[in-house]
Amino acid sequence: MTRPRTDDLAALKSYIEREVATLRAEVRRAREAAGGETAGPALLAAGASSADTGRAPLCPCGQGAGAGHGCADAGEGHDPWHCLCAALPAVPMSAALLAPVRDGSGEIVDFVIRAGNHVRSADWLMPPDQQVGRPFFAEARPGARASGLLSALRQVLATGRALGGMVVDYTEERYGRLRRVQLVHYAASCGDQVLTTWRPVRSQAELLTIDAQHLASMGWGRWDLLSGSVSWSEGLQRIFRTDPALPWSLPELCDALVEADVGPFGEFIASVLAGEEPAWTRIRFTVLGEVRTVDLLGRPVAGTDGRPWALQLVARDLTPQMRSRRRLVEKQRETEQLRQQAAAERQVASALREALLPTYSEGLADLGLTAAAAYLPAEPEAAVGGDWYKCRPLADGERSLIAIGDASGHGLEAVARMAQQRHGVAGLAQTGASAGSVVTWLNDLVCADPAANTATVAVGHIGGDRVLRWACAGHPAPLLLRGERAFTLPVEHRGPLLGVLPGHPYRTAEFPLVGGDVLLLYTDGVVERRGRDITEGVARLVGSLTGCAGLEPQGIIDRLAAEYVRAEHDDDACLLAVRVD
Repeated sequence: MTRPRTDDLAALKSYIEREVATLRAEVRRAREAAGGETAGPALLAAGASSADTGRAPLCPCGQGAGAGHGCADAGEGHDPWHCLCAALPAVPMSAALLAPVRDGSGEIVDFVIRAGNHVRSADWLMPPDQQVGRPFFAEARPGARASGLLSALRQVLATGRALGGMVVDYTEERYGRLRRVQLVHYAASCGDQVLTTWRPVRSQAELLTIDAQHLASMGWGRWDLLSGSVSWSEGLQRIFRTDPALPWSLPELCDALVEADVGPFGEFIASVLAGEEPAWTRIRFTVLGEVRTVDLLGRPVAGTDGRPWALQLVARDLTPQMRSRRRLVEKQRETEQLRQQAAAERQVASALREALLPTYSEGLADLGLTAAAAYLPAEPEAAVGGDWYKCRPLADGERSLIAIGDASGHGLEAVARMAQQRHGVAGLAQTGASAGSVVTWLNDLVCADPAANTATVAVGHIGGDRVLRWACAGHPAPLLLRGERAFTLPVEHRGPLLGVLPGHPYRTAEFPLVGGDVLLLYTDGVVERRGRDITEGVARLVGSLTGCAGLEPQGIIDRLAAEYVRAEHDDDACLLAVRVD
């Protein structure tokens, strides 16, 4: 196989088209030489029709054809829906056929379960076949309404593109308790209806793999060289800002190359098509006027003749990291780039570990800090809510992130907002931006979500100079215990709630700390009581904190948590205590 010219876009695209044409011709000749035997699904997809194969065309249900086909309904002819529904009990996971429910304007507002099987995705959830005729989101699975699944199923009908591997953190109130299970959903369009299946996440490793493309800005795609079909993951669509129904072919991907990277990309594609694996490169693309830097890992998929009949690419978007590096330094040595890349991978791994449990990091001790925290549910059986906190060292190794927030509302919607905002702060903080910038960006994120409600948040950094630099969006002021005295920090810089004013710039304030200081962050559930002014609750908390003088952070949290449990309260709460050693 000859290598393409590495400095000319037209020559590169011609090389790709020539290699694909040669592959198709050789596979077709091999098939003809074998006496017309079937060459596999890929070749049939490349242009073999029912006339080419000499077979009768399949019916819409895909199971066969002719008068003897079992899904024919006597007197009414062939009924593919009857065949499909009859096959559902054989599906080894929860499965249902959904019909859309539209409002007066024609917009899909729900789906009705037309048929289902008997498989339970959790022991406390009813199987689909016992919910036939019920609206899916309004009655059968109300906990999925705020998950984005409804929008995803709309897209399946609108585009015809299958939904694969969408994780829904499903929470539902049953018998006075919040029940929770993580479900992986799949769906495909069936005419004007949707066939959907779901199952519980098998392991945390599987969940982290699905979430990795979101947390690490990754995506993957597959190009079938025989059929010409292209499939992209949601992560790859997000990197290249493409229409989900129109993923790019290889020549179209070439058109987006930065001119200086045509040569390296040509060498990369040639290596993959030659069967050399793994092939890796870093390439720049122009996407909607912006240059994006992407790491690419390529792997050929060999056919029956040993030639690559398809190729797969895994992409990792490095654009935000590269943008941050350009602000810090114009040039860096290659060894420094490798060190930062390894550090970024460790940060992603740490974020994935902490994605499920709201922990604080023992690594704070290296920065001269000791922390303790607690999540206090209003109901003892509740596992999750809208309150959250985050406390961990940052990538620069010199500062710590401390943050606390409260997504407004209760129950299912608050759970979804909490996860979005907590992970948003953790990701934005890795850019090295100030606390005010992090809150500003988080506000834009909340404002951009039409389903989001308001929220409060306080985000701060403590560095080696023992100065708290923090920003606040409608959140209660932190308390400081210094010696025998406790008091609230000044909040003249406090901005409005998240989700109220798009584009509002939040300010960063500074407050000097000294050794022995204990900073207490909390959510309003700690100080709010029905029928009482919140200032009374804050004053009581100041008094309680004063009585904790001399205690370790964990002792402070234990005492305040015990007081919370004994008192009357209507809302969940979080406490986070950080001591400057």
